This record gives sequence, structure tokens and C-alpha cells, in this order.
Amino acid sequence: MGIAERRVREKEELKSKIICTAWDLVKTEGWSALSIRKIADKIDYSVPVIYDHFKNKEAILLEFSKKGFRLLTQTILDIIDKKDEPENKIRAIADAYWNFAGENKELYQIMFSIGTMGCDITEALPERDKFRNLAGSVIEELIAKSGRTDINACLKYHTLFSVMHGLISIKLVNTCTSIDLELNKMVLDDAVEGYIRSFEAKNG
Repeated sequence: MGIAERRVREKEELKSKIICTAWDLVKTEGWSALSIRKIADKIDYSVPVIYDHFKNKEAILLEFSKKGFRLLTQTILDIIDKKDEPENKIRAIADAYWNFAGENKELYQIMFSIGTMGCDITEALPERDKFRNLAGSVIEELIAKSGRTDINACLKYHTLFSVMHGLISIKLVNTCTSIDLELNKMVLDDAVEGYIRSFEAKNG
């Protein structure tokens, strides 16, 4: 291995170490406690070394945001591939979305800046759009099956997202009891069933 290749590998290894250290800090102290200084102290490097790899803390937050959208998209894709009817795919998307947020609280918080400072969401657009396009394709399937021409797919996407994200945001921001969580999930399930029925053909 040449000198140039070795330097590239070492730079990538240090970048990965910075990310892993940042994640450990987030898991133990929360997003608000994350700082370049703390990361530098943890890995025993100077602050300027961290800035050689990330221009600021927001750049580190962006890495986590992109990771969250990639993981969410792949999780949903793995599940809906096992479903046949678009109605069942919609139900699977809602369940997977709910479970993802519960199992990846810190990632979800930074993806949507819930209770903490996030990154510029426009910088994570490629990763976010993959999720949006995946959900949108299922909605298009449901519209096609309904045979209706008066349904706006973009509006339906935002309706579904608003219901899922709204209930999850309540769960993450507030201190919910197990009863609250169960109720929120029941509300989500009920809303999704109503959402699916909204695609049914109109009588007359």
C-alpha cells in the first residue's frame, strides 16, 4: 500500500472513530451535550483535527440524519416486499415507521430536529427523498387499484406522513406512560384504516 492510500485509509478510520465517539456521547448524554470539544477529548485528539474531518458540529449531525433516513427506508423496503396488496403495504409502512422511531429514538430526533438542534434538512434530501419515493410508490398503487382519478398522490403522502410523524413526535417529546404509548398506537392504527378507506371508490 502506497503512502497516499495509507493516508486515505487513516483519514477514513479517524472519521469513523469521530462518528462512533459522537454516537456514544449522544447515547449517554443526549444530543444537547454533543460538542466538538467533547469528541476531541474522548479520542485524545486536538479540536483542529476534528475540524479537518468535519467543518462543524452540524456536519456530524448531518451524517446521523442521513444514516437515519437510509435505515428507515431499508427497514420499510424489507417489510413491504413481503406484502401483496397496497392496503397491507400502507399498514406495514405505518407499523415499521412507528417501530423505527421507538427503537431509534436518537436518530429520529435528529432526522426531524425533535427537541434538539438538527442539521439543514435540505442537505439530507437524497436520503429523505428515497423514503418519500418509496411511500409514494405504494400510494400510487393504492390509487391505481381504486380506479379513481380525483386523488392527489402528493396530498395523500403528506396526510400519511403527518399522522405518523405527529403521533411519534408527541411520544418523543412528552414523557409517555405505557398506557399513553398504547393509546397513541391505537390512534395511529385507527387513522391508517380511515386513510385506506379514503381511497375507496365513491358511490354513484
